[in-house]
Amino acid sequence: MTCLSSESNQHHHLPCVPDLHTAGLHTYSYTMAPDLDDTDRGILHLLQLDARNTTAQEIGDQTGVSSSTVRNRIQKLENRDVIMGYHPSINYEAANLPLTILFVITAASSERLNIVESIMGIIGVVDIRETLSDRRNLYVEAVGTSTSDLDRLSDEIHALGLDIERSEIVKQRRIQPFDHFYQENHVDDTDDRNGSTDTEST
Repeated sequence: MTCLSSESNQHHHLPCVPDLHTAGLHTYSYTMAPDLDDTDRGILHLLQLDARNTTAQEIGDQTGVSSSTVRNRIQKLENRDVIMGYHPSINYEAANLPLTILFVITAASSERLNIVESIMGIIGVVDIRETLSDRRNLYVEAVGTSTSDLDRLSDEIHALGLDIERSEIVKQRRIQPFDHFYQENHVDDTDDRNGSTDTEST
């Protein structure tokens, strides 16, 4: 696998990103929109790793385009809601919120939209995931300082007329950015790659 290198990579310790024009990497067509090209995917990959400290020039160095192209692409991705925001990753325990609770709730589909909005208004709720099942279809994550917060959260959820199927204290949570924008192609197609170019005017 060939990786683009630059002085900025060495200074900022950015992860190696495959040279999209020589590495023989192809996209996962079943997960990626057909109008996202290799440059878009490279930008998304790098922004996931460190959106705050990665500059347009550094992204351009690693994806083989100019910094102005990177900025234009990011703007287009934002306008299409592919990039929906840039959010800090909070260590709630370090912020004196050591307790993370997961509530599993059943809510009627006809009322779910209003119910979700009401739950989001409860102090301590940080995440709600909705599933397609008839039962246990809302997974509510909340943070707090003590078991008294657990009692308060339970009471406020019950006050909305909801049944809590179960509640559990989360011991550990691990998340990572989606890192499969590219799939290595083990077929030798070097001649095809060397014979093709992909340029964009800015």
